[in-house]
Amino acid sequence: MDAVDRKIVGILAIDARSSLTDIGATVDLSPSAVNERIRRLVANGIIRRFTLDVDHRALGLDVLAFVWIALAVDADETEFRDFMAAHPAVAECHHVTGGWSYCAKIRMPTLGDIEPFLAELKARRYLARSETVIALSTVADKLLQVP
Repeated sequence: MDAVDRKIVGILAIDARSSLTDIGATVDLSPSAVNERIRRLVANGIIRRFTLDVDHRALGLDVLAFVWIALAVDADETEFRDFMAAHPAVAECHHVTGGWSYCAKIRMPTLGDIEPFLAELKARRYLARSETVIALSTVADKLLQVP
């Protein structure tokens, strides 16, 4: 990945709908050359997907919480990972170091929706213990910044 590829990724990180012409004007390449570079970046797994930056409150997902999870000793970790990856409330789930096994970022319509989510984790015998932290507000929610 060269400096031009980094610029292209940076432009797409800010606005994935940027036209090939506009990107090309910024990086001094033809639209077809930009298109070829983007195809290569996708094929090499550098660009994994094109996404939207959505106002979650407009979708009725007013609550943002972080759930610290310590897996139960007998939990099937592969099954847990598959469950978290597929669950619609889970925005992110990270395997972490320290006293916890995972940290999950969840979005829910109401505070009351968190308890059933935790109950489901317990019913599936994934949890040894958990701690839920509610986000009161978001100070920074940055898009990717490519050096």
